[in-house]
Amino acid sequence: MAAPSTVNTCREEAATTTMERSIRERVPPLLTDLYQFTMAYSYWRARRHQEPAVFELFFRDNPFGGGFSLFAGLHDCQLFLRSFRFTHEDVEFLRSVLPPATDPAFFEFLRGLDCSGVTLRSVPEGTVVFARVPLMEVAGPLAVVQLLETSLLCLVNYASLVCSNAARFRLAAGPRRKLLEMGLRRAQGPDGGLTASRYTHIGGFDLTSNVQAGFLFGIPTAGTMAHSFVTSFTSLEEVWPRTLVAVDGDSDPVDVISLTKGWLSRVCELLGATPGKIREGELAAFLSYAIAYPHNFLTVIDSYSVGCGLLNFCAVALTLCELGYKPVGVRLDSGDLCAQSVEVRRVFRLCSENFSIPAFNALIIVGSNNISEESMAELNSKENEIDVVGVGTHLVTCTKQPSLGCVYKLVEVQGRPRMKISEDPEKSTVPGRKAVYRLIDADGHPFLDLVCLAVESPPEAGVALSCYPAVHNSDAVSITPAQVVCLRQEVFATGEVTQPLCSAAETRAKVQSSLQTLHPRHKRLQEPDTYSVAVSEKLHNLVTELCKGSSSDSNFLLAN
Repeated sequence: MAAPSTVNTCREEAATTTMERSIRERVPPLLTDLYQFTMAYSYWRARRHQEPAVFELFFRDNPFGGGFSLFAGLHDCQLFLRSFRFTHEDVEFLRSVLPPATDPAFFEFLRGLDCSGVTLRSVPEGTVVFARVPLMEVAGPLAVVQLLETSLLCLVNYASLVCSNAARFRLAAGPRRKLLEMGLRRAQGPDGGLTASRYTHIGGFDLTSNVQAGFLFGIPTAGTMAHSFVTSFTSLEEVWPRTLVAVDGDSDPVDVISLTKGWLSRVCELLGATPGKIREGELAAFLSYAIAYPHNFLTVIDSYSVGCGLLNFCAVALTLCELGYKPVGVRLDSGDLCAQSVEVRRVFRLCSENFSIPAFNALIIVGSNNISEESMAELNSKENEIDVVGVGTHLVTCTKQPSLGCVYKLVEVQGRPRMKISEDPEKSTVPGRKAVYRLIDADGHPFLDLVCLAVESPPEAGVALSCYPAVHNSDAVSITPAQVVCLRQEVFATGEVTQPLCSAAETRAKVQSSLQTLHPRHKRLQEPDTYSVAVSEKLHNLVTELCKGSSSDSNFLLAN
């Protein structure tokens, strides 16, 4: 028998192989904008395609009006870079869509292209990040790193956005409740649904209803039943088989319909309910499901009315308990979830006490009904007994903000800094190859991210330094960090992934660890304090110099 560590290693390798195959299918090199190829051709024609260049990926504003974001998508970026190659079919298609004047030799150049000359330095996936901090640095031959732009943005933008959204839902829900992602049917297409399932789990959700996500990423899957299942039944005559063997298996199969009818009478008597109002079809649905899955009996109880559904559930659940099984619970999907959950819990406790069934104290209540971040927060302000919350539309579609707005900007060519200078200061870029440091205060909380030129010496713990806040026209400030952490590390070089690829579970743990270090004032869902991002004096001086120089550059015609 193989050792557990060997088995786990084999599983991880198989999962990585499956993921890489998925990336090749979902994100081939042609999944990009046409102008990337026309620019690459122009570089090639000008014999500039091999010039060393550096691009950076960042976003300009924290999403959802919040104080932070989470960085996600790196795992897929690494696999994308490793598998980046144009097939014969790819090149032939490009030949058909690029202008006829394109030199045929350019297509041969594309056929031999890969990312062996590309180096990626990045913030670790799952890290709390902030606006205007360079998250990824992509260095390599100019034509290649230009071609990567759209694909990398596509892989990072939504992953980071939905991961951040999930983290906000988790903060709103608090640590006690389990969160179930159930947004596949509402997602923007199959890939959007799959990506949402993965990155909402990383962001803090416990479970997913998405079976394919469970298969690919190892996320625990869960589900209840749909109202259609309940309403498809009309009579107890439709229940088949009609018997169930007790857990101990020693007795003959038991007629669960007769047993359930007896329990239903007792529950109605206990609660003062009228048996005549019971929906026979609903009871039949619950019995059929219980016979099929006696160890996993969890039903939706509001197909007709919560009161009626609760009576039927209790009767079937008590039958299962008598036979030695442990029913799981109920789902509420409409109305006042808080008030309903309190009433449901009251009934569970009554049944437990009056029928001496301890298992009823362990039954869970799932709530789902177009849950938003606001309604999630509201659960904490009202009395309720909800154990698990299912969230779909507002989670996976990020209704409060549909895009993170990541950008990919050129900062260096052939060792010389490059800068975009815009009439809109927000769209100006910060030039030069950089290093990024997170400064920690004496209490262990991050308080400032410092962006420096790569050639500068790193800041030191306990040593004062001068820097400029990354907002325009700000004066220098002096700060002294208690600790200094270098944020970015090399994760891809010479065609290979240079840091171990993390599983979804490992990255999820990283998210929780990173969020725990963040001061509560930056994690507030409403009106958080702005986290400080600053540039070093040398970088500030470089920006000032290039801005001044840009005006003189415009006079080159007069100089001739």
